Parts: sequence; structure tokens; C-alpha cells
Amino acid sequence: MSAPATRRLTTAQALVRFLAAQYTERDGVRHRLITGTWGIFGHGNVAGLGQALVECADVMPFHQGRNEQAMVHAAVGHARQLGRLSAQAVTTSIGPGATNLVTGAALATINRLPVLLLPGDYFASHAADPLLQQLEHPVEADVSVNDALRPVSRYFDRITRPEALLSSALQAMRVLSDPAETGAVTLALPQDVQAQAYDWPEEFFADRVWRVRRPAPDPAELAEAVRAVRAAARPLIVAGGGVHHSEAEQALKALVDATGIPVASTQAGKGALRHDHPADLGGIGHTGTAVSDALARTADLVIGVGTRYSDFTTASGTLFQHPGVRFLNLNITAFDAHKLAAATLVCDARSGLDALTGALVGHRVDAAYESEYRAWKARWDEAVEAAFRADDDSAVPTQTQVLGALDAVVGDRDVVINAAGSLPGDLHKLWRARSPRQYHLEYGYSCMGYEIPAALGVQQAAPDVPVWALVGDGTYLMNPTEIVTAVQENLPVKLVLVQNHGYASIGGLSESVGAERFGTDYRHRVADGSFTGAPLPVDLAANAASLGMDVLRAKTVRELREALATARAATRPTCVYVETAPASNALPAQAWWDVPVAEVSAREAATNARAAYERAVADRRRHL
Repeated sequence: MSAPATRRLTTAQALVRFLAAQYTERDGVRHRLITGTWGIFGHGNVAGLGQALVECADVMPFHQGRNEQAMVHAAVGHARQLGRLSAQAVTTSIGPGATNLVTGAALATINRLPVLLLPGDYFASHAADPLLQQLEHPVEADVSVNDALRPVSRYFDRITRPEALLSSALQAMRVLSDPAETGAVTLALPQDVQAQAYDWPEEFFADRVWRVRRPAPDPAELAEAVRAVRAAARPLIVAGGGVHHSEAEQALKALVDATGIPVASTQAGKGALRHDHPADLGGIGHTGTAVSDALARTADLVIGVGTRYSDFTTASGTLFQHPGVRFLNLNITAFDAHKLAAATLVCDARSGLDALTGALVGHRVDAAYESEYRAWKARWDEAVEAAFRADDDSAVPTQTQVLGALDAVVGDRDVVINAAGSLPGDLHKLWRARSPRQYHLEYGYSCMGYEIPAALGVQQAAPDVPVWALVGDGTYLMNPTEIVTAVQENLPVKLVLVQNHGYASIGGLSESVGAERFGTDYRHRVADGSFTGAPLPVDLAANAASLGMDVLRAKTVRELREALATARAATRPTCVYVETAPASNALPAQAWWDVPVAEVSAREAATNARAAYERAVADRRRHL
């Protein structure tokens, strides 16, 4: 009997060639699982993975990043745009490069989005000890800084021998491709092991297909769900990101068209129905619309589809106020399905929605309920039009008028990306999503600095689609470095940079909770020590230009419209810079958010805020 065929490669070379042969398949369509690798090289990965990526350039595309956290954001944006069916890998050196991954890993795992992290690690042999940048622990010699990635990873392993990769790489792919388990996956790679050679079985490099399941609902759970829906007088669907991940938008529409049940959406779920569908009520929760939140307060059955019920969505437990309200949760993850003491349908979103539609044939909500929410929706649409409208084209635009100008320019397939600041609240209430992928809000972690690198990942996934990154000045200053990558890769992302001289969102929150906007404005310090002087003389447009972007400055509503149209047609990375009017015409929050206020204070602002807090918190419910 002849010996099994083997191939002598380093651990790093074997890993890259293994990754190039992995595929997902759903509904009979195959996708490459790892479409490329982002990297910044140092002593911890340059001679291992760095050399392997050079040698394997024929099978593994490489993307040069400028910031480790940003590389993860780019990979996450890429995976989200591709429905979690494809992902990217990110490699860094040992030490600060590796710890810079932690924020991105947390974002990926919280949002249930796949990314493969390949940080360098200390010498497994301890031949060089302590290594440059190695953390020394006096009683745990096997601890490294990469252990900080354990709590934010869905799977973690340190590959201390080449042959350990055989089983661990398969486990990593299993988690990345599993819709109920996915998130950040970390394979920490000691730098000596990366360069070690091993006789790898040829079977390790054969094409491997990971089938993405669509589990159907349990018949007993389905029967209970149907009884609950038929018994409800005021049902409301809360659509989460799972609708998009499952590509269940048409299944949701079919259920809604058949039954008349209205749909409110989380930040991740917005666009599950097109904005002009008569049953689409827009965002729900603290940043939701008036119509969604009004119906949520009177709903007797809340049907969560692919949502994890974040604090914003539930208005800190104060939103669902019907005395007999019950919950029915359809989710592929049992952990999320059981939240709020709900009846459960643990299944794929599309499979579950199709099953519900089939089992509810002939059922429809009362006509008076439909008329009620449609009238509410019409009034809210008028409020959105008023917020977007600019009566004076020569005036400095407000932030909501910036969104109105953008709304008038984008096409159905454009993607609009945001994550932090005051923009998520305005977008959730006001944006009119035209397609399932258009509204790209990262609000699970609401990470400042996400937008620009995520736009790169989305643009890679959809090269023929206009991609917009919306950022305020605070977010821009956190992480603009991947502008250089966009220029290098000639990715024609469009950056809308809104200058309002500070942390506008937190400033408003600070004022509402008695902290008096302390430390939230970008202004000079004055004699009393406060930051209340003139705005800082920073020129962020010049900064974006210095990094290689084409920059269009817009001072008025008219100039803004023209600049956005020019940017949309541009074939290079382009920034539209606009300074907004200090007065805002943003529509106020429609529901509460629990941010605890100082229980005792010598300042009037805090004592008044505490009184309001105690009135609001009294409405909190624990749904059991």
C-alpha cells in the first residue's frame, strides 16, 4: 500500500492554501469563503504569513491596510454585504498589532458577522524569551496578549505545533460558515510555528464546501406560533438583521402581504421591507419612528424575526406596554429566540417565514388596525418630508437636510454606511431604504471609525455599486487612515464628512442627563478652564485631500446637492465636506433610553434630570 500523498510546506503556506480551497453553499449557489487577506506586517508575521502570501499570491488576494482595527472593520463590511456567505482574513504582528484587533473582533462577534483573525504570537519553543513585545505573566507562561481576543471570539486556538492546524482550521471554518455561531474566529500563530515545515496530507488542500443550513421550524413550535398570531388583535413584526442574513426579505413581504401585519425594523433590519410598502413603519425603539413606537406600545403580540432585542430596540424595557403583551421570536440562534420569555421558532428566517405564511392562509388582521397604522405612516412620511426640506437653497444645511439631499441623489442600489454619533438616530427615523443592502448601520457596537474602512470592504464586495460612508468630525478623527487604502486600491467610495465641531450625539445626551455637555465640544479652553471658546481651527477637508481623496466643499444646500451628484458619478475616492448649521430640525426621540443619572447633585441640571429619570424608569417592565 502506497503512503498517502503529502506536500511539504510551512504552516503559514499550508494555512493560506487551505483557506483558498474553502467554499460555502446555500440554495445551490457556491461562494468562496475566504475571498482575501488584509495585513500589516511586523516581526510576528512577516517571515511566516507574509512570506506565504507572497508565495501563494496566485490563490489568495492581499489587501494592504493602515490600521489593524480598521482592517477588521473592512472585512466585516465585506462579509455583511455578501450575506455572511464570504469573509476575509486579517493578519497582524504580535503585540500592539494583535491587541488592536480586539475592538474589531468585538464588533464582528456582537453583530454575528464572520471574520478570521490571524495574529502573530510568541515563540512556541520559548527559544527567544521574552520576545520583543511579549507580555510576561509571572505564573502563566502560556498567556500572551492574544488571550485578550478570547472573550470577543466565537472560536480561539493557539497553534503551537504545525499538525495542530489540521483540526483547528476545520473548526474555524465550521464556525465562520455557521449562521447560528458565526463571529470573529482567532487562530493565534506563534511566529516560529508559522515558519516550520510539515508534510501536509494533500486532502487538506482539496476543495471543501461548507453548506449553510436553512433549518425548518419544529412542527409543535410552528403550531403554537400560528395560534398566537391568530389570537392577536394588534400584532407587530420587529425585523432584525437576521432577515437580511437569510435573504428572507421576499418571504417577509409575502407574509405581510397575506396577513396585513405591520413591520418595524431595528437598525440592522431596516430595509427588510422597502420604505414605501404600506406596512413598513420604519425604525423601532429609542431611535424609532413615531408610528413604530406608538404601535409597539399597544401591540399584544410582538413577532421578532432575526433580532436580538438590544436595549435601544426595547427602549430599555419600557416600549412594549400592552398589559397582556406576548412575544414570538423567530431566530436561528436559540439564545436570541428565548429572550423576553417568548414562544420560539428556532429556525432559518426564510424557512420560518415561509412556514408561517403557509400555515396562516386566510388569516388577516382587522381592517381597522390596517387603516390605523397606514394613517400613522402617512403622517410620519409628511414629517420626514418636512425634515428633509430646505426652503432656502442658499442657507447652511442642517444635518437632516444633508440626509434629504443625499436621499434625492442615491439610487436604489447605493449603499449608505454609518455607525456612530448623531447620524444613526436621524437615519433610523428618516432614511427611506429602497433595497435590502442600502441601509448599512453598524449599531451592535456603534463603533466610531467603522464607516470608512467598512466602505472599502463593501466596495470590494460590490464594485459596481456607489458606496457612501457618512461620518461626523468626531468619528472621522478616530480612524481616517484607510482613505489611503481606498486611494491605493482605486476604490471609488464616497465620503460625506459632516462638520459640527464636536460630539453632537453625546453632547445632546449629556445635556439631557444633567452633565451639561461637558467635554463634548471641539473648542478652545477659556480662562475658567472650560472648553467654551471659539471652535478649533481644524480643516478636515484639507486632511482628507492630503490623504489622496478628491474633496468637494459645500457651504449651502445648493452646493451640497451639486457636490453629492458629482461624487456619485466619480470614479475616484471622493469626499463631500459640509459644515452644518448649529440649529437642528431633527425629529426628537420617540422612546426612552436608560442612561442612569446622578442620584444626588449640587447642580440644578442634574437634579432636574434625575427627576425625569425616575419618572421614566417607573415604566420599565420585565417580560416574564
